[in-house]
Amino acid sequence: MTLSNKRILLIIGGGIAAYKCLDLIRRLRERGASVRCIMTAAAQEFITPLSVGALSADHVFTDLFERQDEQDVGHIRLARECDLIVAAPATADLMAKLANGHANDLASTVLLATDKQVLMAPAMNPRMWSHPATKRNRETLERDGISFVGPARGEMAESGEAGQGRMSEPLEIVSAVENLVSPNDGPLRGRKIIVTSGPTHEPIDPVRYIANRSSGKQGHSLAAALARLGAEVELVSGPVNIPDPKGVSTTHVQTAREMQSAVENLLPADAAVFVAAVADWRTQSESGQKIKKKAGEGAPSLQMVENPDILAGIGHHKNRPYLVVGFAAETNDLVKNAEAKLAKKGADFIVANDVSAEGGVMGGDRNRVSIVSKRGVDVWPELSKEETSERLAALIAERLRTISV
Repeated sequence: MTLSNKRILLIIGGGIAAYKCLDLIRRLRERGASVRCIMTAAAQEFITPLSVGALSADHVFTDLFERQDEQDVGHIRLARECDLIVAAPATADLMAKLANGHANDLASTVLLATDKQVLMAPAMNPRMWSHPATKRNRETLERDGISFVGPARGEMAESGEAGQGRMSEPLEIVSAVENLVSPNDGPLRGRKIIVTSGPTHEPIDPVRYIANRSSGKQGHSLAAALARLGAEVELVSGPVNIPDPKGVSTTHVQTAREMQSAVENLLPADAAVFVAAVADWRTQSESGQKIKKKAGEGAPSLQMVENPDILAGIGHHKNRPYLVVGFAAETNDLVKNAEAKLAKKGADFIVANDVSAEGGVMGGDRNRVSIVSKRGVDVWPELSKEETSERLAALIAERLRTISV
């Protein structure tokens, strides 16, 4: 309940991304927040006040000149009776109004009348986002103290174009809300947690390397979820194509040996979670020059040696964290292999996932894991990686709570 007793005023702008606000309301409320909503006229072309009211369990405000709502200067009350205002989707028009002091509807009037922090989640066509006018407006708003989350890159629903302009996902917006209204609260406050993420790249020559399909999505998402619960998170990331999570200190590495060194340098810690898919082997010696293909000679022979076992090294380290969590990506005998890993590596529990399924866990957006510990096996349903991270972060918080330190 990271947002317990927090009052969020959600201003829903007019764009196709408005449908995400239905999930956003649910996510905010399940964390303990009360959510009151304002809908612009354009927003009501995409979703209905009935749906928004049903999910928020509150009256939905739509009209600046609604007699019943305004009999006690309702727009001023809305502007002040909250802990944070979230504008999502924040359209180019809504940003322009606030940046230039316009107040010709309920949403823009409330934004001008408030003395509370405002968080905007922009959503618009990529060309609109990159237009000089929108850039000027964002710069103005940031100087005025407005916070932003997103937009993200991706395909646009309304045009099929791709670029920067997609509204951030609901959980990303929730994370930004938590950081603004409860930056120092949470069950992991005062805890230091190390997380590894992504693949490692083991060089063969200057242009080739041994790697795997890990995207880093699960590890980065878990690092962010732990930070939202108040932890000081140290993320050690292999080479990935996703941004560093906000609120997390990130160390970038390439190889397994670099990752091992980085993790050991971050000790002591309260917990260490090894999500990274570390390459098991590397070449015995890296060629200083590109290995050339020569006609008639066939493929070159590579002499392989074993990489350090980072999980086992920390699981049996003299400065072992109070809680050590490993991940096991398996293609067969999931639980059996995870149980063997649990005993060998000195971990407190193993998060086991089957990566053999079609659609691909590695690089994908969903996961189905089993938690294997001495207490038994807990099979979780298929979830998004963000939802998996939230449940794992809560489990880690609970396990640490029961450990006397």
